[in-house]
Amino acid sequence: MARSVPRSKKKSSRKNSIKVLKSRVTYRSSVFYVTSEIVREPSGITVRRDIIHHPGSVVVLGVDYSGKEPAILLEKQFRYAAGKTLWELPAGRIDSGESSLKAGKRELIEETGYRANRWTKALFFYVSPGFLDETMTIYLAEDLRPGEATPEEDEVIETELVPLSRAHKMVMDGTIQDAKTITGLLWFDRKFSGS
Repeated sequence: MARSVPRSKKKSSRKNSIKVLKSRVTYRSSVFYVTSEIVREPSGITVRRDIIHHPGSVVVLGVDYSGKEPAILLEKQFRYAAGKTLWELPAGRIDSGESSLKAGKRELIEETGYRANRWTKALFFYVSPGFLDETMTIYLAEDLRPGEATPEEDEVIETELVPLSRAHKMVMDGTIQDAKTITGLLWFDRKFSGS
């Protein structure tokens, strides 16, 4: 349960207002690591926080304008954690030393074979900031050109260009359940409709 804490009248920067009293790595994998920390937060309370540390991810909102309406490049792939096949925008981890844009271009080719001539940063957000420091950057990728995909060994991906109206319906009826995909599609729908 969240505790109500009186707000301080003084403003202070995050860096200066958080004090890590104790920290230890409790788990490490090739993708992320977990720390258990005792911290003094800006409110003054001291609390234990278990945090999953992740290098960040990139999401590609590929759009094709050759039809009557824009079509969104979507993927279908089985996700073990969800226990089912999900519709998603192409996405992946940002590798060490890689910019989010470079990662987006790499992921688009690996997962779909497509390349894009125009890239625009659309959104930046935290995935689940209560316990995970992962961020996601969504790029709008336009002027798409098809090519051959080069997926990783464990990736079995089907791609489809889905008309925007159908993609929007898939969000609203629960067919699309992936948060990054819902976020990107609703952003584009709003941008495209001009409302």
